[in-house]
Amino acid sequence: MKKVLFFILLACTCTAQVFAQKTIYESQRFDELTKAHETLAILPFLATLELENMENLSEEELEKQESREGYAVQNALESYFSKKKNRKGFRVSFQNIKNTNAILLKNNIAINNLDVHTSQELCKILGVDGIISGNMTLRKLISKGVESPSLFDIISGKSDYGRIAIKLSDGETGKLLWKFEKTITRKSGKNTQDIIETIMKKASRKFPYDK
Repeated sequence: MKKVLFFILLACTCTAQVFAQKTIYESQRFDELTKAHETLAILPFLATLELENMENLSEEELEKQESREGYAVQNALESYFSKKKNRKGFRVSFQNIKNTNAILLKNNIAINNLDVHTSQELCKILGVDGIISGNMTLRKLISKGVESPSLFDIISGKSDYGRIAIKLSDGETGKLLWKFEKTITRKSGKNTQDIIETIMKKASRKFPYDK
């Protein structure tokens, strides 16, 4: 019985590793399109929740939970870039997210209608050269912190917390400049700050604004 359980766990681990593979894209025109870039804005992320017992949540509660997760990632990314900029440096600066969100609010743009605006429109409104945005699908509320998965979750393949895509877009052309996709696993961390730190460390060697 123990041997059977071992092979089941091994198979699940191998499967998880396949799905956990990261995907990185960088535009061949990156240097050309970003040579005049000075400031980037970090937007709140768009979150889709796939929680257990979601039927107990009202539409309003679900929207609030998704917004909370999206703003938590925005905050975590700002913290990560601030620390790394002070330590190593980027050739661009990052707009304070409080300013970003205030400008968006003044223009009647909220997290629930971000996706109806183009990258060019948002950059013009925010007065920046490019934007960092993204989306994620979550099985856990990572902003509240998550517990280690149970043995059943690992065996059933539900031990991952979801998947995140981080995108960088050019403000003048609207073109996608860079994208990093990654499965959020139990090894990524137990809260948003830890998870973003871990994910961006994996992407950092490929983040194209490094000096």
